[in-house]
Amino acid sequence: MLKNPEDRRARRSKKLLKQSLLELMKQKSFSEISVRDIAEEADMNRGTFYLHYSGTADLLKSVEEELLEELQSLIDAHIQETVAGGTVRPVLEPLLDFAVSRRDVCATLFSSSEASSFIQSLQQLICRNGDALVEDWFHPTDKSLTDYYLSFLTWGAIGLLKEWFAQDMAMSREELLSAAQHMAEGSAQRLFAQT
Repeated sequence: MLKNPEDRRARRSKKLLKQSLLELMKQKSFSEISVRDIAEEADMNRGTFYLHYSGTADLLKSVEEELLEELQSLIDAHIQETVAGGTVRPVLEPLLDFAVSRRDVCATLFSSSEASSFIQSLQQLICRNGDALVEDWFHPTDKSLTDYYLSFLTWGAIGLLKEWFAQDMAMSREELLSAAQHMAEGSAQRLFAQT
């Protein structure tokens, strides 16, 4: 059965609008970007924009949610191997590869102060998934330590990626993975060994 051409057109339009927003966010502040700007960048009219999104904030939220859903799917696919292996590497590798494949999107969202809801949502995603790992591996008696650790890990991971991208990925993928693994596991072992 043939797919509905309307669905295909709608997906194409949404993709173009998202790409256009991200391209504009590289050039100017999100608050300076209008629906007209995005529509012109995507080479479509504003009416088409409003068929899919209520405004620029709605479009940005859609970009963020799509990225977070993909990240959660990757975590879900590798979490059991991570738990069983007692190391974060099985989940770190696909997450790093994903970040590299979406380098422009990640770099844009990380550097946009107005996209702070993305960073907050990313932190919630890491906490939601990391909480069970910390509990399973370290059995902490103080829940607040887990929260602090996962917050530290989130900001550390973002900083690591930002620096790696800023240095045009000069460090090899393997070196970065190894460094991230040592930072995540070493700090956890020291922190939770004290409790």
